[in-house]
Amino acid sequence: MTPNWDDMRVFLAVAREESLSAAGRQLKIDPATVGRRIARLEASFEAPLFTKSQQGYLLTAAGERLLEHGQKAEEAMRAAAGAMAGTSKTLSGQIRIGAPDGSANYLLPQVCAKISDANPDLDIQILALPRVINLSRREADMAVTVSAPTAGSLLVQKITDYKLHLVATRDYLASYPAIRSIQDLSGHRMIGYIPDMIFDRELDYLVDIGVDRVALASNSVSVQLRQATLGTGVCVAHDFTLPFHPNLQKILTDQVSLTRSFHLVRHQGDQRNERLNRFAQALSQGIREEVERLEAQVSP
Repeated sequence: MTPNWDDMRVFLAVAREESLSAAGRQLKIDPATVGRRIARLEASFEAPLFTKSQQGYLLTAAGERLLEHGQKAEEAMRAAAGAMAGTSKTLSGQIRIGAPDGSANYLLPQVCAKISDANPDLDIQILALPRVINLSRREADMAVTVSAPTAGSLLVQKITDYKLHLVATRDYLASYPAIRSIQDLSGHRMIGYIPDMIFDRELDYLVDIGVDRVALASNSVSVQLRQATLGTGVCVAHDFTLPFHPNLQKILTDQVSLTRSFHLVRHQGDQRNERLNRFAQALSQGIREEVERLEAQVSP
């Protein structure tokens, strides 16, 4: 018996989510239906595909073999859909982008709004998470990252560089001891990431400049900047965020100037998907232009 594609979609969702209920939420069907679809697949192959444990639904050896073929079938289906959609002048359907919250909050809203204006039938979703987006589990169609991944079957394209500097409010700088060197930072309240929740080495800014204590910490860039705008301390900020926070002022620019890069990461199997190729090109160009536009508004 040859399994139908709907059952394979259910199998792939359970394999990625390791849960009937989570797979059901993703597919918008109830968990009981998910369970019946899996049972039907197992009957057709005459082999158990999952074992249930405290960790959830884990693949058996037979399930692992089916997963490889299911992923290839999924890539072929996505490529076919993308090829057909790619013949249209505008894009349609749904595309989800994963991104760290700095770019998700300060760049992607403007960039995606422009893409949406040009493609009114396209639904764009921005998944903002303070961690690496898991593309292998299809959490998103593509991801904006700070580091270029080196493992996995992925397409990686550098988008652009961006700058970061130390900042504080003018009121804070007027109320506390002068900051003339990096050594003076030891006498000030520092704002930054929660040390044990830094998910990318490129985000460990304060260690790079010799700061060993973070008095006010968050895993969110937006929270860090909000704390800084309240005049509570000093933090590292992306230059492209500063037009949104005009009361923040760059300091020690001659001693501390960091450069990082954004990369666009996609599934290797999507390189034949013309629809996603066109979207990726528009997204990358939009991010480059938006970083350049916002950084140009910031005084040296």
